[in-house]
Amino acid sequence: MTAQTEPAIDEIAVDHIRKGTRIRTVLRGLFVVFLILTVLFAPPDADLTATVAIVACYTVWAAVTGRLGWIDRTARAVRWIWPTLLVDAAVLTALTVIAGRSDATAWTTFILLNGFALLPLMAATQLDPTVCARVGVVSVVVYFAAAMVAQSTSTEPTSTIALHTFVIAVLALGSVLLSAVQRSRVETIEELARDRARLLDELVGVEDRERAQLAEALHDGALQYVLAARQELDSIECRRDEESLARVHTALSEATGLLRTTLASLHPAVLDEHGLGPALSDLGTAARSAAGGTGPSIVVDVVAWPDGVTPVDRVLYAAARELLSNALRHSSATTIEVTAEATDGEARVVVVDDGVGIGDAASGAARSARLAQGHLGLASRAIRLEVAGGSLRLRSRPGGGTAAIASVPLGATEVSGS
Repeated sequence: MTAQTEPAIDEIAVDHIRKGTRIRTVLRGLFVVFLILTVLFAPPDADLTATVAIVACYTVWAAVTGRLGWIDRTARAVRWIWPTLLVDAAVLTALTVIAGRSDATAWTTFILLNGFALLPLMAATQLDPTVCARVGVVSVVVYFAAAMVAQSTSTEPTSTIALHTFVIAVLALGSVLLSAVQRSRVETIEELARDRARLLDELVGVEDRERAQLAEALHDGALQYVLAARQELDSIECRRDEESLARVHTALSEATGLLRTTLASLHPAVLDEHGLGPALSDLGTAARSAAGGTGPSIVVDVVAWPDGVTPVDRVLYAAARELLSNALRHSSATTIEVTAEATDGEARVVVVDDGVGIGDAASGAARSARLAQGHLGLASRAIRLEVAGGSLRLRSRPGGGTAAIASVPLGATEVSGS
């Protein structure tokens, strides 16, 4: 993945942090409205001036921090989440304690105690469950303490206070769990974005790599036979040499076969004309020819595949080609079996070998690691199958080797498999 993609991925978390900050700003604004309305309609009889002063200062502070948080585009204010939430709790605690002096003649304390339910809610808007848990603990402890202090001037029983405290605790726990879920979702989105960025970076250069591989294959294969044939022709230009003519004939035949194999691999005409079954048979034949008798035995079984062309031929052929290529390169197998079947509305290509196995290569973490290392083949096939509504499953066989299953719904819309 290029360095340019990292800021875009980091922006995902920053964007969620900004949204959380703005939601918290709105909730804090409503909290300020709650405090102002409490002072206006249920003011304490004692220390009214101190209460008004605290509410006024808190209102100014909330406006300033809210403005700064709203316009912040770098999420640098995230470091102040914990201190600002503590300020919210401290202000509400101070107002509750002051109002407690006039509980015998006013309902201010009982109204303010309801505000403790808003504190965990504000904490839940950020992505750190630890901070949310701290605010929740502070809210529960302070609520219980303030309610017990207010009990001295009221008739509220301890059991009622305990039940109210339990409700605040449940809200706090729910806020922690909500924060954890949000964090998990953001991390999942970031991981998906990283995979997508790596894949896009690979796809940018895929055409150049394919051209280079094709050029290398033609240069090291068919071209060498053509050059050898040309040299032989030069040597017999002025004389008739049956042995040299035989070598020329052999070289040109080999070159013709290699070119046909290369062209068939790039775009098998039989796939468009006769469907997946014959194309897989040709693929197995070409793989055996390329191995020159030194590779594993390749068995292709298409008995359970329907005749003719189907919408899923291309995507399954591309998957089979990639799986067979991987098995030939990495499995050290003596036998590779390729099976195509269509049953119960599902089309499958199964590639089984008796080689060294895959370990944990089928796991999501392993796929991400392969993407990070630039191994695009299987990951690209898996994505194309998923787009078609299917899947790619890899697993080790109990007796050794690997079983790979590429499957798609038989009625899936045609998907490019190139």
